[in-house]
Amino acid sequence: MASVNLRHLHTFGEVARLGSVSAAARAVHISQPAVTQAVAGVERYFGTSLLTRSNSGVALTPAGELCARRIERSISHLRDAVAELTRGAARSFDFDATRLMRSTHLHALSAVVEHRNFSLAARAQKMSQPSVHRAARELERLIGVPLFEKTSFGITPTREAEKLARRARLAFAEIAQARAEVHALSGGESGRTVIGAMPLARSFLVPTALLEFTQQYPEHSVAIVEGTYEHLLASLRSGEADFLIGALRSPAPVADVVQEHLFDDPLAIIVRAKHPLLSRKRITVAALSKYPWIVPRAGTPLRAHFHEMFETAGLPTPTRAIECNSLIAARALLFESDRIMLLSAHQIHYELEAGLLVALPHPAGDVERPIGLTMRHDWHPTDSQRVLLDIVRRCSAEAARLHERHAR
Repeated sequence: MASVNLRHLHTFGEVARLGSVSAAARAVHISQPAVTQAVAGVERYFGTSLLTRSNSGVALTPAGELCARRIERSISHLRDAVAELTRGAARSFDFDATRLMRSTHLHALSAVVEHRNFSLAARAQKMSQPSVHRAARELERLIGVPLFEKTSFGITPTREAEKLARRARLAFAEIAQARAEVHALSGGESGRTVIGAMPLARSFLVPTALLEFTQQYPEHSVAIVEGTYEHLLASLRSGEADFLIGALRSPAPVADVVQEHLFDDPLAIIVRAKHPLLSRKRITVAALSKYPWIVPRAGTPLRAHFHEMFETAGLPTPTRAIECNSLIAARALLFESDRIMLLSAHQIHYELEAGLLVALPHPAGDVERPIGLTMRHDWHPTDSQRVLLDIVRRCSAEAARLHERHAR
């Protein structure tokens, strides 16, 4: 896919706002033929007509209206980033610096921020190192804020560079959304959704929802990414993931995301079949403390539940524990030992069905953790993404109802 021309997008945005090629030419200080050429470039990029022309001016086509909204959101991300970075700077800006930015500037910056190294960034961008260095430094001079600093590890991006790179990825994500929406208007479906899925969601919720969604939208590309919550949250905030599904945090981790509760997930004590604990009529925390544990990574809601179980009982937290955030590894440990684990029964549904693992009741009774969606507060999903979200919500409600029936 060809890289979008940011200056052309700016120009098209002015034409859409003013409804006139001549007025847009005056606003961006270029000739009318240059404006016409820029609009034609944007139309080629999106593969369709975005304007209708008449003696009274120009009007947006349906595709043009979609693009104009997304382009304005894209440019706003860049303007907001520059405004934040230059706030309080000694140099005062009497022009819109984003009008002079090029895609190569922002791609170079994002690559350097991601790889922390100009050579690796150049390799990732399939460019020469001098070209990447020149583009990144041009951007630095353009906004008048240091984006790189010398350290003992060499030249590294500053925090300001990281902020601008994150906003740049969000800006490009809006353009990708616009392309998907324009294609959908003509009956196609070239959209893409990236889901950051935490362990529970990967086990049953996301697969169930995607099987239904892909029947309706077989051409829509979906990617499921996993990792630590911190990694997934960073991907969400930079536009690399569209939404997250999994355990919610209380309070929400940052101000620019919103959380939507889907259902409450009951926790249980998971052991292998024929585990010694199965012979006990009543499971107590004291009995559980006598066995070695598998515990989730520190800082997760499930780890907090683990500590709370022993603290509430007035007992020390077991020290014979293996910290494990991989469900595959945890299952192997459970199968081959008397280790026990605090987990959602939903995550080992198939092992329970096969009789390989057993879910014992939590000694404190009904203990649940909230599961839901995490999204950027300013995210505007496409129509197909809204359908996917609705399917996820319905599958979640069905899972909650199924649990309630089993609990009775």
